[in-house]
Amino acid sequence: MNIGEIAKRSGVSRSTVSYALSGKRPVSEGTRRRIQAVIDELGYRPNAAARALKEGRTRTIGLVIPPASRRLTDVQLGFVASVVDAAARADLDILLSPSGGEHDRSFERVVTGSRVDGVILMEIRLEDERVTRLRQTGLPFVGIGHTSRPDEMTWVDIDYETLMARCVRHLADLGHRHIALVNRSAELVAAGYGPSHRAQLGFTEAVAERGLEGVEVCCADDAQAGRSCVERLLAAHPGLTAIATVNEAAIPGMYRALTDARLTVPGDFSVTGVSARHWAENLHPPLTAADILADELGAHAVDLLVRRIADPGLPHRHLLVAPPISLRETTGPARPRPGRP
Repeated sequence: MNIGEIAKRSGVSRSTVSYALSGKRPVSEGTRRRIQAVIDELGYRPNAAARALKEGRTRTIGLVIPPASRRLTDVQLGFVASVVDAAARADLDILLSPSGGEHDRSFERVVTGSRVDGVILMEIRLEDERVTRLRQTGLPFVGIGHTSRPDEMTWVDIDYETLMARCVRHLADLGHRHIALVNRSAELVAAGYGPSHRAQLGFTEAVAERGLEGVEVCCADDAQAGRSCVERLLAAHPGLTAIATVNEAAIPGMYRALTDARLTVPGDFSVTGVSARHWAENLHPPLTAADILADELGAHAVDLLVRRIADPGLPHRHLLVAPPISLRETTGPARPRPGRP
């Protein structure tokens, strides 16, 4: 027995049977039932796709990523890889879809085209139209990140507010009194990007709590931007002795700017922040950082989505993680900058 015979007995084309089995294209409910009746009659069970048809599912989940035109950070790539791995272990396929700007049509096709059983949404803003759209469709979804209304969805996230506050307190304990926050790009902050705003809040609170002098700047996600940013900071703030950052892509450029200024790390200047662990370990010198374990969060996101697909009525669940700071080689006791009082 093969797909051709099933198509003949169902009165449809081979491609229609294939689409019904794979879920790659929508098939009307009546046609799907007719094909399923023939499959049941003949006892045809080719693979997991047939089981998915019987369940009325595609065995595919969507992963909505930042626009393809934007370079993914190491943390973002870690989330993508971890979701793909966790989905494979659950016998699920992944459909990648960019979103934002001209890519919104791709997102709309994913959420309305019966292509996936559920969606994992990355890079969530405080006010996110994609979350609103998914709630309207009723398609099960889980966020890696959350909006300003955390109870409206199921999500996993990094506690950027707590982690940035810990970074500032660590620097303060080492005697640093003048600290800068190097955030993500101005465009992301203006768009309401959640991690940037929460890091900003944690920085502001910890600086006030310890009576420090703090300065906040935005920086594009690349090494050259990091270099230029630190050059400007050093010129404008002679008393600055430390940086805390959530912009891991800019850190190599920050290091170069400090070297150009003849400042040793951590002898003359300290750097810390929130970063993917293997990225922090492989910088030179290795970065003292709160290490993000993307593989664990991605696996949790897939698990939560599978549960919501099985039972869309489940109460929303949340996982907020705040890993400890791993002490490496970029933070040390505060000293006045060379040539400065």
